[in-house]
Amino acid sequence: MTRKERYQGIVGWFLENVPVAQSELVFADPYQLIVSVVLSAQCTDKRVNMVTPELFRRYPTPRMLGDAPVEDILEVIHSVSYPNSKARHLQALGRKLCEDFGGEVPGSVEQLMTLPGVGRKTANVVASIVYDEPVIAVDTHVYRVSHRLGLSRGKTPYDVEKDLEKNIPEEYRATSHHWLILHGRYTCTARAPKCTGCGLRPWCAWYAAKSD
Repeated sequence: MTRKERYQGIVGWFLENVPVAQSELVFADPYQLIVSVVLSAQCTDKRVNMVTPELFRRYPTPRMLGDAPVEDILEVIHSVSYPNSKARHLQALGRKLCEDFGGEVPGSVEQLMTLPGVGRKTANVVASIVYDEPVIAVDTHVYRVSHRLGLSRGKTPYDVEKDLEKNIPEEYRATSHHWLILHGRYTCTARAPKCTGCGLRPWCAWYAAKSD
């Protein structure tokens, strides 16, 4: 099977079986999304969704978040992973949004990556969801699933990102991140992938190798 055939088969299966795929984070606007994605680093969306209602009640704008003492932010988000560094990042994020972007979340990946606590993955998530940019965010789930399926052999998340963007049509890239992350979260799990019930088996390089 060629790589082109594999991509066509997998994208086609997702289009037919999972036509709608979106983030499991709960947010109302770009500000809430970027804060939620920063909090979600090495943390579950479920946990993030538990702390953000109170966080956004206290700090509904970037200005209020930037003016808040780090200790007060920490009090709200203490149950997420790495709360101390994330509290500092969120305060600095609020300030920078106001100082450099007029309180608005910027639209380009490059501008987003200038914000505290925002790496390439976070920037791609925000750019694709809010501004429908044809970019694909690669987290641990996307990285693992892409390798298992045979979509990429990239050694770094950036390498995988470039492989996916090269082979997935622009109109499906924003959704592809959610397809792959949800597939990795619920089906192609790290320790015990549920291959028996997986519809992607006909195109999966890992399953083919395991079955030989």
